Amino acid sequence: MYMKWMKVLSKCELFRGISPDELNVVFGCLKPNVNSYEKNDWVAVAGEKFTGLGVVLSGEVVVAKENAAGNRVIMAVCGPGEMFGEMAAFSGDGVWPVTVAARTTCTVMFLPAGKIVGNCENSCMSHRQLITNMLEIVSGKALMLHRKVEYLAIKSLREKISTFLLEQYKRTGNTTFMMPLKRNELADFLNVSRPSLSREMSRLRDEGVIEFHRDSMKIKEVDALKGMSV
Repeated sequence: MYMKWMKVLSKCELFRGISPDELNVVFGCLKPNVNSYEKNDWVAVAGEKFTGLGVVLSGEVVVAKENAAGNRVIMAVCGPGEMFGEMAAFSGDGVWPVTVAARTTCTVMFLPAGKIVGNCENSCMSHRQLITNMLEIVSGKALMLHRKVEYLAIKSLREKISTFLLEQYKRTGNTTFMMPLKRNELADFLNVSRPSLSREMSRLRDEGVIEFHRDSMKIKEVDALKGMSV
């Protein structure tokens, strides 16, 4: 029943180095659940029982957390082949620390964390690779969360925007790219209000540093952005 998702699953970091045939055997051991959601449905809710490591098979989900003031902070937007819940999978708390919502109509596979690192019922040759991949993913996620903390520590809104745009420039290797987050999502990610974000981006545009239309962004003065970032 998982074969139709193999193309997407092969892109998932958790299954790196595992062939489709081997992966099918692994799933026979893990026995994951696959659920479908409509746009804006709750996929997981903070404080509720942890349902397993999530892998997006189609569509997109938004992973967010509310701060003490009740404001939403976006942690990640995940598309096909991407994961969520890695840090909670082995925490021992047994509850979701974040809320996950369907950004679009989507399908998600949930993998029982205990079976990933536990003894393999079928003695799968690929299970050791699965555990190795999981350890690398958790390590990478910890580094990413460290970067998130760095964003929260940046006091100037201009510095936050500049740093984010430069990271996208480095990631894509191009001065023109599509923004991975919508305006309200970017505001949540940077932990600022949307009106303030829009005003500052408009100022950067008027100064000739950037140019944008909807989700398309063009950096016109890379050096100027570097001078504004941390």
